Amino acid sequence: MIPVEPIEKPDLSDETGYDPDRPSKSQRKRDSSALQNLGEALVDLPEERLAKIEMPDNLRLAVQDARRITKHEARRRQMQYIGKLMRSADPEPIQAALDAIAGVSAAENQRMHRLERLRLKLLEDEPAALAEIVAAHPAADLQQLRQLRRNALKEHEQSRPPRSFREIYRFLKSLDETGVLPE
Repeated sequence: MIPVEPIEKPDLSDETGYDPDRPSKSQRKRDSSALQNLGEALVDLPEERLAKIEMPDNLRLAVQDARRITKHEARRRQMQYIGKLMRSADPEPIQAALDAIAGVSAAENQRMHRLERLRLKLLEDEPAALAEIVAAHPAADLQQLRQLRRNALKEHEQSRPPRSFREIYRFLKSLDETGVLPE
């Protein structure tokens, strides 16, 4: 039997430019397209929500410019430019902020459910819920919250639309944006 020596794979990265550790051209195009789509989502956001998202200044200016452009070809080029800027920016925080706005993120869903539980607790057990809210937010307007609670209970008894019930949620949400409310 003849001994067989293992054959070494030739290093093609020197001759052909192929590098197995580098992403393929197709993968780079998919990544670039995904970043451009992320930029399009930024352009489509309302101004007040866009202002809350952290991003580099040059990207913010490019997004604002894209909002003003109405011609198809000029807008397409601007969107490609935004995609190029997105490659140099960190897309993770931007994507997380967009997910939170869209209600996709698990953290945003947990926050919403926590606020709903607190609202129900306020309607069922006012003193305990108010104590939790005051502990987290000493400057909270308890008089307004009590009034909203009374109105919500009255609306429920009279089978009227739950306007105050929704207002309680908005009130708690605005408090939560300034800091974390209790569980």
